Amino acid sequence: MSRRRSVGVFLAGFSVFLNLYAVQALLPTFADAFDVPVSRTGWTITAPLLAVALLAPFVGSISDMLGRKTLIVTAMAILPIPTLLVADAGSLGTLILWRFVQGLTMPFIFAVTVAYVGEETEGHDTIRLAGTYTVGTIFGGFSGRFIAGHVTELFGWRVTFIVFAAATALCCAMVVWLVPKERRFRPVASVAASLRSFGDHLTNRRLLATFAVGFSMLFCIIAVFTYVNFYLAAPPFELGPAALGNVFVVYLLGMVMTPIATRLAVRFGRRATLGLATAVCIAALALTLVPNLWAIVIGLAFIAGALFIQMALAIGFIGTAARHAKSTAVGLYVACYYVGGSLGGIVPAGLWHWVGWPGCVGLAMVVQLVVVAIATHFWREAPVAAPVS
Repeated sequence: MSRRRSVGVFLAGFSVFLNLYAVQALLPTFADAFDVPVSRTGWTITAPLLAVALLAPFVGSISDMLGRKTLIVTAMAILPIPTLLVADAGSLGTLILWRFVQGLTMPFIFAVTVAYVGEETEGHDTIRLAGTYTVGTIFGGFSGRFIAGHVTELFGWRVTFIVFAAATALCCAMVVWLVPKERRFRPVASVAASLRSFGDHLTNRRLLATFAVGFSMLFCIIAVFTYVNFYLAAPPFELGPAALGNVFVVYLLGMVMTPIATRLAVRFGRRATLGLATAVCIAALALTLVPNLWAIVIGLAFIAGALFIQMALAIGFIGTAARHAKSTAVGLYVACYYVGGSLGGIVPAGLWHWVGWPGCVGLAMVVQLVVVAIATHFWREAPVAAPVS
């Protein structure tokens, strides 16, 4: 597997997640800056997720006509523009609007890169490259939150988005250089021809189970890592922006666990690995109920690691489960994934106001149990016998 291509795929995932979730460490800051309730600031996360979910099903169809690398690079080149406009926002509503526009560019990076991975590789190389992409998203998610917290504390939140715009532009230039043009892509005649595959995908139970795993993964990670900020910013912890950004160092555990998970999936199968990841996630969720900062941070670390294992498994299984029109299948997966994330930012709000952090934890546990039951039943595949080198 090409090392240059691996680095390029890593950077594509990094650039999306650098921008997408960075505001999670800034929600209390936005509430103070715009003099609004903390609960309203959650829309700065939900807005781009909704944009991605709305556009994602059609991104695959567009990509099926136009190709992969061109769309990825074009979207990466456009993304810095709304990012700079976020930095200039004069109200929370304007900030949310430009965050939505940011989200409109992201599926052309996320979904098309996943389609590229599934199309240009096969077998164990697909699992490995999907794992590399996932590690890029993990490091991007960590970097966005970590940088946002520290830059905001030193220079203010507006400078943070100027930094992100510059970093995204640099990643775009690197992807142009590192990622080779697709070789196995075969264009379809029209969007209509690609959209006709929707019916087949929506009756494919293995794919539907994969969509459910993606939905659950992002629902849980958004719910947990959004509302834990409110929990840790309030007494008795009272963490500021930089300290909240530091909490997201726990994302780095995902970078360690994801490559391990890809080896487990190759050796023991995806279903067994998914079951293990879910068990770890539920145990770690329970640990965050202990009223001690270190217990919470350790719990968050294992939650992040377990959920990113789930994401890597789901991404790697799309190409196997989809019988044809794989890019469209990826688009539907991404739509379900980000619908899950959008709901993860909104649905726990009532539980937060009613019972606080335990309510959010209980909801995440229920979602995890339901989805692992679905995937365990429908993720049936021939075992992969070859060992990992």
